[in-house]
Amino acid sequence: MPETPSTFSGCEEGGRQWYELFSRGARDWLRHNEKIRKAVLEKLPDVIAESDLMGGSDNRSVKVPVKFLEHFRFCLSTPDEQEGTGQGDAQPGDQLAGPGQDREGKGRGEGGNDQGGIEFVLELKIDDIIDWLWEELMLPNLEVKTGATREDDYKREGWNRRGARSRLDRRRSIKEAIKRRAVDPDGPAFCNEDLRYRQLVMRQQPATQAVVFLAMDVSSSMRDRDRKLAKTFFFWAIQGLRRQYSHIEPVFIAHTVKAWEFEEEEFFKVRGSGGTVASTAFGAINTIIDERYDPARFNIYMFYASDGENFRDDHDPAEQALDRISIVASYIGYVETPASEERALDTETAAIFDSAAEHGAPVGSYALTSNESVWTAIRGFFQQHAGEKVA
Repeated sequence: MPETPSTFSGCEEGGRQWYELFSRGARDWLRHNEKIRKAVLEKLPDVIAESDLMGGSDNRSVKVPVKFLEHFRFCLSTPDEQEGTGQGDAQPGDQLAGPGQDREGKGRGEGGNDQGGIEFVLELKIDDIIDWLWEELMLPNLEVKTGATREDDYKREGWNRRGARSRLDRRRSIKEAIKRRAVDPDGPAFCNEDLRYRQLVMRQQPATQAVVFLAMDVSSSMRDRDRKLAKTFFFWAIQGLRRQYSHIEPVFIAHTVKAWEFEEEEFFKVRGSGGTVASTAFGAINTIIDERYDPARFNIYMFYASDGENFRDDHDPAEQALDRISIVASYIGYVETPASEERALDTETAAIFDSAAEHGAPVGSYALTSNESVWTAIRGFFQQHAGEKVA
């Protein structure tokens, strides 16, 4: 997938946009790539909604329709079109059709002869699209800590006078010959004793691995739109983490007044009824960490999605359970899908995460109100976790 600029506007030099400095062919290429980029961004939310976060084939693809662009040019009229007002043959006193009115003989149900537009369909691999967009975001790398050691790789270590010809180190061999001749100037220019071969040994390599807890409120107040936005954020968060860790284990927690662990396929389909008690989800996560994931071996991440509603008497228990997670977690992200933008992050649940952040916990809170806001949240998550200033 070609690299493309994130935007063409707002960058001028000498009164002209920067891409106008290029040749016409280069400008056409940039405009073409920008059209593809916009079409892909519009299509991705629907693709993600139907995709697995962790599974799926590497050959998954998506078909993206892109409008065909033509240059403006003058067109000569045919002889039969050289009379009239532009709406066909007309005579003085004829009543002309107004904007949006059907002309005579062009009623509904009849085919027209307008040229219209042309679209072509691109079939792109989802993994290629993800790599392309991720590079475009220019996000910083996360700091990881090593986990368990594994004997799964050979490392170069030292040299030997005997070895396979494919591992002959020519530069090292020449150095050995120079060192020998410095001691014995009358010796041969090069001999077999000067040969040095790289040695490969099996070494235990530290494995970078992480566990990602994806928790979500599935009470009756969570709408389908909220679930879709949450899944889109989860998708991109995991894609970023996969670029940093050799092994990731996802854990899916859904809750209402109780919490349950689900497989991914069931996680986004489960629906609950009744109220919302966030501490049940945080308590379940703490239990799973104690039983299955040693913080000394795993980088721990938690992302929690909710519409912001929570049982008021659950404030203190939820804060205490969240504090326990923050002690061992590398990062905690809270994404809220509010009923309106005015109430974004001004809710009971947001107050719990704000309190943890005020005490120095690695917590970030973001409001998801549209597909575009997901990009803002993803950028904020990676920049904040890397210690950079969030724009």
